[in-house]
Amino acid sequence: IPYFGSNLVIWLWGGFSVDNPTLNRFYSFHFILPFILSFMVIIHLYFLHSTGSSNPLGLNSNMYKIKFHPYYSLKDLIWMIIIFF
Repeated sequence: IPYFGSNLVIWLWGGFSVDNPTLNRFYSFHFILPFILSFMVIIHLYFLHSTGSSNPLGLNSNMYKIKFHPYYSLKDLIWMIIIFF
């Protein structure tokens, strides 16, 4: 990458070759990333539960609403178990 490619290599790799600092950085990244993503999913579900989904058509859809907790919570939990195990 022109102009800042060499600085980017030093920042990511910790030098111009793959060595111990590189492995430590990528291991730390791969360890922390699932926790960050899980936290973001939990926050997303919280806001979706508290405000509800948007209705782009503007139609009255109260009769078609399904409660979040018994249905979607269990549905998400079942899919998480299937995917992770």
